[in-house]
Amino acid sequence: MGEQPASKPKDPAKRAPRGAGTASSARAAKALAQRADRPADPTGGAAPVEPADKPAGRKKDKPSARKEAASVEAASTEKTAAGKAAAVKSAASKKATSERPTSKKAAAVKPATKKAAPVEAAAKKVAAVEPATSKKAVASRAAAKKAASAGPALKKAAPVKPAKTAPGSKKAAEVTLAPAEQAPAAKRAKPDKPAAVKKAAPGKAVAKKAAPAKAVAKKAATKAESVAKKAAPAKAAVKKAATKAKAEGKAGGVATAGPGAAKGAGRGGKGVGGKPESHAAMVRRARRINRELAEVYPYAHPELDFRNPFELLVATVLSAQTTDLRVNQTTPRLFAAYPTPEDLAAANPEDVEELIRPTGFFRAKTKSIMGLAAALRDEFGGEVPGRLADLVKLPGVGRKTANVVLGNAYGVPGITVDTHFGRLVRRFGWTEQDDPVKVEAEICEIFPKSEWTMLSHRVVFHGRRICHARKPACGACPIAPLCPSYGEGETDPEKARKLLKYEKGGLPGQRLSPPPDYPGLPAPPLGAG
Repeated sequence: MGEQPASKPKDPAKRAPRGAGTASSARAAKALAQRADRPADPTGGAAPVEPADKPAGRKKDKPSARKEAASVEAASTEKTAAGKAAAVKSAASKKATSERPTSKKAAAVKPATKKAAPVEAAAKKVAAVEPATSKKAVASRAAAKKAASAGPALKKAAPVKPAKTAPGSKKAAEVTLAPAEQAPAAKRAKPDKPAAVKKAAPGKAVAKKAAPAKAVAKKAATKAESVAKKAAPAKAAVKKAATKAKAEGKAGGVATAGPGAAKGAGRGGKGVGGKPESHAAMVRRARRINRELAEVYPYAHPELDFRNPFELLVATVLSAQTTDLRVNQTTPRLFAAYPTPEDLAAANPEDVEELIRPTGFFRAKTKSIMGLAAALRDEFGGEVPGRLADLVKLPGVGRKTANVVLGNAYGVPGITVDTHFGRLVRRFGWTEQDDPVKVEAEICEIFPKSEWTMLSHRVVFHGRRICHARKPACGACPIAPLCPSYGEGETDPEKARKLLKYEKGGLPGQRLSPPPDYPGLPAPPLGAG
């Protein structure tokens, strides 16, 4: 059945006296309550839609609840019109709440909310007949409490979660419950929450399972980003160094000597002041150092006294683990007794040992020099061979000794890598190798072959006079501006000059018979002082 339209209010000018108005107001309130008790017909005359979870016994509870509500409202007719209007509002809101379907059937309630609008308008008009005072409002609240206590049957009905009203039902939303009735309504709405929570539980479980995967992915992305940031500066530095080295190589245009020159094209190291230096720049600096040393030591020569290749070969073998001065003081007596390989090979070992005792390791050295003398006699006809491959086959002869003999007795260029030479080329930054064979190979790549023998003499001269092993005289070094190791020794010029040796320090040299161009004094003979 449809809703009956509300009766039009009387003209305020023609209103009845207060007494008559009270009776008419009571009748109007009773009529409004009956209309509000009628169920909404959202389907246009079809059977009303029952809630999905409506429990058994609900049909029996409705008549009793309505009777009790009617009796309460009849008793409240003696109250003021404002109190009755409040009771009407409470009954209407209760009915609307109990008849609302669940959230899934909220669409079916919208017509009912639209039909509730006339009820609200009628209630407003009734309330406008006589303004309620603060005392009347208190009385209306008491009546509302009585109405709430009179509805136990309503509490037994299945609680239904209030549906959300559409934007078009703002007028129905204005019919609100009294503060005392809002608590029961909230209690009735609670039983629906577990079902909603259960439905939401699977979604939460999926979210919890997805959370660790997201965290792992986020952590991996952060780590990859940090690694990329750390690697970026290193890549930039490598690229910058490569560009700089390429530019310097083009500007220098220096080609290294020797068949293995291309092998060192990518090598570099530290230059003067600790700055990075390309291989081409190092080659230019090394060759300049060689030119400077040639000006400082124009008289450089082998510091062993000899008159022929045989004497040079024996003297070089004896120079191991001792000074050239001690060898030069020892060999005159040895060569006076055994001037040829045949003589030395046929000598008494004890006599030879006694002659070379001052050089140290005399027993081992005696065995070596007598063995090589016998090999020269038996294999080479008493002559010293002029090939490296043949020399290194002799007892006690290695690459260093062979290069000394070839370069100074036969004029065959060679690099002599002794302790002084190896120490200085590492200080100069020409190589980082410690093995004599590798040092020789790398130095041969830097300098022309014609410079190998004299380069060896100049570097050894500098190492014995200025660039000492323990305390170099950096303050008196003529190539200090070109040396990356400047500062390892004494830098004060006055103190550094006191560290100079041999002719640079005003002292005798190591040779008893030096070359004519030697500016220093000859060494004294053995036992002379």
